Amino acid sequence: MSLLLDVHRGLPFPGSPRRVALVSGSCLYFHYGCDGLDDRGWGCGYRTLQTLCSWLVASADQRHIDPRPVPSLTEIQASLVEMGDKPPSFAGSKDWIGTVEAALCLDYFYAIPGKLLHVPCGRELETQLEALYSHFQSGGGPVMMGGDRDNSSKGLLGVCSGPQGHHLLVLDPHYYGRAGSLPKRELQASGWVSWRGLESFEESSFYNLCLPQFWTKGSPPS
Repeated sequence: MSLLLDVHRGLPFPGSPRRVALVSGSCLYFHYGCDGLDDRGWGCGYRTLQTLCSWLVASADQRHIDPRPVPSLTEIQASLVEMGDKPPSFAGSKDWIGTVEAALCLDYFYAIPGKLLHVPCGRELETQLEALYSHFQSGGGPVMMGGDRDNSSKGLLGVCSGPQGHHLLVLDPHYYGRAGSLPKRELQASGWVSWRGLESFEESSFYNLCLPQFWTKGSPPS
């Protein structure tokens, strides 16, 4: 696969933010169909998890973790069955996964815990901005985000604040195509990676965030 690397780089900020924190290191863009498997309608959580794993692999030598390859969708499902989180029928299914399953898989494949943050509704996302700033400023990797009414999994690669309000840098795994089939410039222009204002998220949807507890520089937040 010729997956695109760091598709957020070069994306303009919304206006002139006074405060910015971005993901450290590098990550690959995993999306629907990137490996030839048509997972449209059910695979977005797996793809976001794969993006998180790609960042861990790229950063492995800095924290001496096992740089095992990014797991496939089949391997992710098998691991959840082996852990007892899912029944045997889950393997080979088209069942979704969310942030809880992502945290379990981060620990299973890389022995890295995932910190889970719960936001009761979209209008309260602002309450977790400081946690996101702390995560990214400390060298943290991509964050997985999912909800109930807004049940589309997405990755977060940064946060910024300024006169235009608060924005999250969102990596959307719902693009369908072979790896590298859409150039980075077109990917950005089409909004598959974009800055989204907090007001654009579902007000009545809860959101869960999974923050990999692994840093590429400095010390983790206390």
